[in-house]
Amino acid sequence: MIKLTSSQNPVIKEVRSLKNKSGREERGLFFIEGSRFVGEAVKEAINAVSCAGAGILKKTADIRYIIVSDSFLGDSDSDELIDLCTGNGLKVYNVTDSLFKSVSDTQNPQGVLAVLAINIDLMNKAGQKNGILVILDSIRDPGNMGTIIRTADAAGCAGVVVTPGCVDLFNPKVLRSTMGSVFHIPVLHSASMKEAIAVCRQWGYKILASHLDGSVSLFDADLSGNTAFIIGSEAEGIGEDAINGADVLVRIPMDGRAESLNAAVAAGIMIYEAVRQRK
Repeated sequence: MIKLTSSQNPVIKEVRSLKNKSGREERGLFFIEGSRFVGEAVKEAINAVSCAGAGILKKTADIRYIIVSDSFLGDSDSDELIDLCTGNGLKVYNVTDSLFKSVSDTQNPQGVLAVLAINIDLMNKAGQKNGILVILDSIRDPGNMGTIIRTADAAGCAGVVVTPGCVDLFNPKVLRSTMGSVFHIPVLHSASMKEAIAVCRQWGYKILASHLDGSVSLFDADLSGNTAFIIGSEAEGIGEDAINGADVLVRIPMDGRAESLNAAVAAGIMIYEAVRQRK
């Protein structure tokens, strides 16, 4: 374990730069925080090494290094994670609590973070996925994006597709909201909504877009086959490319007085209705 004491240390300056999208893009890195989240990433990284040894290719967390605070080291629960990291050759830095807080993106940091390499899966390069896909259209709220990814993971979806105009997947708030699901489910990036629809159609998916004026109730739509849902933001809804490219515009029945649903809530309802029909 390597002790860092200066706020001007290159490692500390690097982590601090990763709070901004420009810094993440320039360095090709991002960071995650929290013992549970970091532990999940470490286990994924170790599992990938085992799979590679068996000749199995597996996308996983590409961890560059771990940073832990003095307080975290003093916690009895930290021993297992530290041993897991050092026992598998992961570089671990130790810093003071104040230095850790200066690089953390949370108000009450747990004292452990991991820096990882950004690996982006392009949709037009990915293999065919069967089941349920979720296509995100201008989802700019980090909490919504993270919750949708987490919900899709919980439901066993084939993947989530991110299109231009969405919040950065590697935004710390997005990553925290996924609760580790970002390591469990493919998150594919598409160059445009038109490309996302075209590729899904090539894969044999029926494209359904959520729209307040949809002609078909979600509960009357046939979701038993390969289904791709387009989810737009609560404020703006879906764009013209989504409207024009979808096979069906569906609406979630609302008998109350609310004008719309939160994007993540709407996604959850649609995903689980498809799960119910497929069962």
